[in-house]
Amino acid sequence: MTASVQFRSYRAGVSSVGQYQLSGIPYATASQAVPASSSAPLKIPFPNVTKFVTVVNEATGANAPLRVGFSALGVTGTAGGGTDNFFLLDNGESYTGEWRVADVYMLGHAAATSASVIAGLTGVIRGELPLNWSGNLGVG
Repeated sequence: MTASVQFRSYRAGVSSVGQYQLSGIPYATASQAVPASSSAPLKIPFPNVTKFVTVVNEATGANAPLRVGFSALGVTGTAGGGTDNFFLLDNGESYTGEWRVADVYMLGHAAATSASVIAGLTGVIRGELPLNWSGNLGVG
């Protein structure tokens, strides 16, 4: 009689601590054209869930603040009845956050601007965060 052997393949999940302890898989995109607030926001989708994300407002000259958030509603200011769920970066400013996200959204606060995004990716597939926290308090 032959014993049946089952192999289970391991897949890292969103709560897999080891994925966030390892150094991130590099991801970078530069000179992204970010539209003005009267347009649809720019969505930066990551291939995997992130360990950290750095966003840089590349604007020079007249100040062109950059809105950064985690949902389209969050950066347009229409989430939760007009609640703003974004933070602003002025020309040349950058911010790094240890965020476990699948997407980042950007929008010019008034005028169009340009941005760079650098991230460290985990081995967690983006499907683990299908809504990228959308609908959560503070996200939009």
